[in-house]
Amino acid sequence: MKILFVEDEEELSEIVARGLKKCGYAVDKAYDGEEALDYYKINEYDVILLDLNIPKIDGLEVLRCIRQKDKKAKILILSARNAVDDRVQGLDMGANDYLTKPFDFLELEARIRTLTRIAYIQQENELSCGDLKLNMATKVVSFRSVNLSLTKKEYAILEYMMLQKGRVVSKEQLLNHVWDSDNDLFPATLKYHIYSLKKKLSETGCSQELIQNTRGMGYKIGEVSE
Repeated sequence: MKILFVEDEEELSEIVARGLKKCGYAVDKAYDGEEALDYYKINEYDVILLDLNIPKIDGLEVLRCIRQKDKKAKILILSARNAVDDRVQGLDMGANDYLTKPFDFLELEARIRTLTRIAYIQQENELSCGDLKLNMATKVVSFRSVNLSLTKKEYAILEYMMLQKGRVVSKEQLLNHVWDSDNDLFPATLKYHIYSLKKKLSETGCSQELIQNTRGMGYKIGEVSE
């Protein structure tokens, strides 16, 4: 899952981004409103974390610009503006959630999970594909009660594909949602991670056909007959 974090306090930005990356998220950091909109124009984000007091273009104006073009973007405001009027204004302008500073990181991550579930119309933290289970809260993946030991990137790839279960996901979509935008990736990077993921699934007894390569289009995950 990929997050755009818009925050002008560099120390806070670095601390929160580091924590999110440890949780398996890909994170792009923007330090002002112009940079945030530039990132938004060229990338797809599962959640946008938006501070209001940012330079060049105010956070509420950034919110307005995004909402004019995109009604589905999941936007969580993070702001020291804690007055009721400020929260109401942010929500009325189209924010999905509002968290005041200072905040607890565990609460932030829980709210991100909630927005993700809403985005993909999921009612529970657990995703399933046959006997394969993935818990978005605990980051645990299991097949018939056997836990898989996945790297953060393998987990992120599997999570995104399970959220898109039954649909072909292009290589570009996977790269965009799983890796930070400033990463220089080799052409074979994604292919290697997919191979490693399929190998680990196979070692637990899960069908190798669970993740299918659709030539020229990308990958698809779906239930198969055992």
